[in-house]
Amino acid sequence: MYLMTAFIQTSRSWFGTKTRTPLQVPKIYATQESSPKHFKFLTTMASLPTEIFSTVELQQQHRQAEDTSGRAETAQWLLSSPDPPGLWQQLIHGIKSNLLPQGNSYSKQKTPANRAFSLFRGLFPILSWGRNYKASKFKNDVMAGLTLASLSVPQSIGYANLAKLDPQYGLYTSIVPPLIYSLMGSSRELAIGPVAVVSMLLPSLIQKIEDPVANPIAYRNLVFTVTFFAGIFQAAFGIFRLGFLVDFLSHAAIVGFMAGAAIIIGLQQLKGLLGISHFTTNTDIISVLKSVFDSIVHEPWHPLNIVLGCAFLIFLLIARFIGKRNKKLFWVPAIAPLISVILSTLIVYLTKADKHGVNVVKHIKGGLNPSSAHQLQLRGPHVGQAAKAGLISAIIALAEAIAVGRSFAVIKGYHLDGNKEMLAMGCMNIAGSLTSCYVATGSFSRTAVNFSAGCQTVVSNIVMALTVILSLELLTRLLYFTPMAILASIILSALPGLIDINGAYHIWKVDKLDFLACVGAFLGVLFESVEIGLLAAVSISFAKILIYSLRPGIDVLGRLPTTDIFCNINQYPVAIETPSILIIGINSSLLCFANANSVKERVLKWVTKEEDENGDPKEKRRIQHVILDMSNVMNVDTSGILALEEIHKKLCSYGIQLAMANPRWQVIHRLKVSKLVDKIGGESVFLTVGEAVEACLTCKVTVGSSC
Repeated sequence: MYLMTAFIQTSRSWFGTKTRTPLQVPKIYATQESSPKHFKFLTTMASLPTEIFSTVELQQQHRQAEDTSGRAETAQWLLSSPDPPGLWQQLIHGIKSNLLPQGNSYSKQKTPANRAFSLFRGLFPILSWGRNYKASKFKNDVMAGLTLASLSVPQSIGYANLAKLDPQYGLYTSIVPPLIYSLMGSSRELAIGPVAVVSMLLPSLIQKIEDPVANPIAYRNLVFTVTFFAGIFQAAFGIFRLGFLVDFLSHAAIVGFMAGAAIIIGLQQLKGLLGISHFTTNTDIISVLKSVFDSIVHEPWHPLNIVLGCAFLIFLLIARFIGKRNKKLFWVPAIAPLISVILSTLIVYLTKADKHGVNVVKHIKGGLNPSSAHQLQLRGPHVGQAAKAGLISAIIALAEAIAVGRSFAVIKGYHLDGNKEMLAMGCMNIAGSLTSCYVATGSFSRTAVNFSAGCQTVVSNIVMALTVILSLELLTRLLYFTPMAILASIILSALPGLIDINGAYHIWKVDKLDFLACVGAFLGVLFESVEIGLLAAVSISFAKILIYSLRPGIDVLGRLPTTDIFCNINQYPVAIETPSILIIGINSSLLCFANANSVKERVLKWVTKEEDENGDPKEKRRIQHVILDMSNVMNVDTSGILALEEIHKKLCSYGIQLAMANPRWQVIHRLKVSKLVDKIGGESVFLTVGEAVEACLTCKVTVGSSC
């Protein structure tokens, strides 16, 4: 082994000398006396014909030629790639993929019947999974739907009161939207209906236009109009793949917004808990507390409301605690609100407590949803304000529903298509606005109950809706004596699920800017209004995006030992920089007007000369080649192309060759269209960083060849 190693090292040093002839044999430091075996071997090697060494050199040259041709071939793959699809093609493809399960294969289906069936199957997923629906799943869905209804009926009545609507409108919202979603939605566990946050959001946006107390009919009509616009926006988001608009409400912003909304909702329930008749229409904490204090001091209030409400609130919280401690007892917190309604109604009816100051629900209109199509105000002075409120409601409702749906989809191990969910929710809210419903979405608390009850499909939503229909037909008269304090306690018992303290602490540990967005949303909702809270959260999120996009990461890369992987030398100190070659990675998905100048200045910082106080140039590092790793840059605009061109010109003035590695599809297309590839040279564009480094080392990229 030692002998072979010595020979290989000697041969490498010999063949590596360009001016050496085949007859120039290295000097051998071995004698017959000192090392007979080594002397005999080396003497034999020295006596080998010189043609053998010539053959080895030819083989090395042949391998280098093959490597060069291979790099040229891969570079040609990159330069000759087809043009990427345009914006219009991407939009059409997005619409097809949302509406058709086969996507591109739709155009290959020739028969009209197949096309129609594909279209309907894309719009209505129930046509796909319904064919394999089994009786065992139906049994589980029925039990889950009945459990869900026991929670949905009292909550819907309470949320309608929170939205400043009559109680039956909350029940209406638990019928039509769930039925539509069960036909078009893809989430198996999501429970659809009214939710606390949206129920509070609507009056905060609408009561500035119409007073729900002075003009309840106009207020109700405006709620239906806002619901219609919310459905239109949601459906448009899904069809045109505009779900990224919802993503502007980051997870941190939603955590802060939900927490602030929960506190405001809880304070507003003091009206029902204390039996206050006159209450403020503002939603900020200062106005609400001032209204509560003034009502307690200047108006008569009845302690029976507090006693009744607090007693059942304690009962509901205990039931919630039991359900959390023992997952098998999930039905306890689910059925507790219905038990509270039944018991409190009996207590008030038997004791005549309504004669002693206890506020009751009184009349609830029974029957199925009446049509509200003629009540939509699509003409008039408030259309613009209704559309604005609809947009805000649509985004909040989608953010909550998709977050809940995806969390449970991950648990069950299936994919939830956000764009199809948006389309389904848009259609259900459009249908709801025509049938006396207000904005519906997915509820976290009811979805958790639905999941724990063992639901298998969205049939549980159908069972729940049918149960609510029976309640409207048969049980509305029995709810006449239901105390308002019980509805307030039901809403209060659901609020702890909206405050995620652990989530806020986790955000603080991971990302301070995200926590700032969380705090901004929380304080904005708490001390000003819902719109201000949302604006603060979105503004901080945008500021974060701008900070990261204006100053993208510019890293110097080096090769990890024994690999062909190039990484940040600061993150991986073992990475080795290549002499005379500077490899720079641009860590930004978009090289655009916002960051092009910054990227240009930071790239040139590594290769240009700095002047001292006397103005004499001082060279920082001798560099012959600069390789830009473009693998993280997904797109580039005209400002980015201009910055790359200026980098190329500046490097050429110093006799430094610029090369690019792994430009993405859109990037290489725009570089070719702008003729920048011609200026740099097609031989300076490579598929990988490793190929670029090899080309520079073998001097196949000639310094200044394209300058």
